Amino acid sequence: MPNGGLHHLHKRKRQTKKLEPIPHPEPFKRFLDHTIYVVCILTPMVVLPQVWKIWSQQNAAGISLITYIGLIIGNIIWVIYGVVHKEKPIMLLYIFFFIANTAIAIGRILYG
Repeated sequence: MPNGGLHHLHKRKRQTKKLEPIPHPEPFKRFLDHTIYVVCILTPMVVLPQVWKIWSQQNAAGISLITYIGLIIGNIIWVIYGVVHKEKPIMLLYIFFFIANTAIAIGRILYG
């Protein structure tokens, strides 16, 4: 089995990592642990006025479809990264951004 020894070395490295507990015992870090979930929900909301404008006015003039397709691809990669590393804040943030950016891209296709 090729690289069998390296696999066990990698497993041993992961087991000996000294990771910080969650929630963290320090008040500031614990505050950040909880605050990041609020940020994950509120940050994508800055895109909602753009979504509202496109869909309510049925006009997407000046919106670059290529830009939003690029953002959607980036969002998908970030969601995969969050899933692989089991990082819920990253998954939440980029799922919300994916939804908002997809709504803008669809609006651009329909009303552009």
